[in-house]
Amino acid sequence: MAFELPALPYSKTALGAKDMCEETLDLHHGKHHQAYVTALNGFVEKDSALQGKSLDEIVKSTASAGGPVFNNAGQHWNHIVFWQCMSPNGGKIPGKLESKITSDLGSVTAFKDAFKAAGVSQFGSGWAWLVLGTDGKLKVTKTPNGSNPLATGEGKVLLGCDVWEHSYYLDFRNRRPDYLQNWLDNLANYEYAEAQL
Repeated sequence: MAFELPALPYSKTALGAKDMCEETLDLHHGKHHQAYVTALNGFVEKDSALQGKSLDEIVKSTASAGGPVFNNAGQHWNHIVFWQCMSPNGGKIPGKLESKITSDLGSVTAFKDAFKAAGVSQFGSGWAWLVLGTDGKLKVTKTPNGSNPLATGEGKVLLGCDVWEHSYYLDFRNRRPDYLQNWLDNLANYEYAEAQL
């Protein structure tokens, strides 16, 4: 069975008031993400060892080798998470998650500073993540290109933010720090993150 591009959980215009315009979503979801899905399906079709495997299984089994199969599987996985991690009603942190953030990371401000720093310091393309580590504690991490915490074994993803330029260039030009701050304050779906706990 072929992998498919998931529908956005909101309309393409829903995030415009929060500085992610329709054109950004149209290009990012409809073009970039679709290209990863199409490429991944092409690789699976040609490799019987990949056929019948779940996306998680493909990401894990190809992580150490890297290469085009992993890159496209990883990016498909990352974007499935990314769309869920944003909301037109984003930016509000529910109580249970806020308590966990404060307990594990010091404060909401400390969490946001660490997340923003992870995204800003990711050289080139990549991702910033809030992860529930294998030790049961929250941590902020980053990965390059199409990698993710599923591939690295760092824990369960609660939030993931795409810091590839196509995520923010139409709305923020080269101002990645402003994109990340806006994402954390206005777009991040903390209810989704809390549900992952």
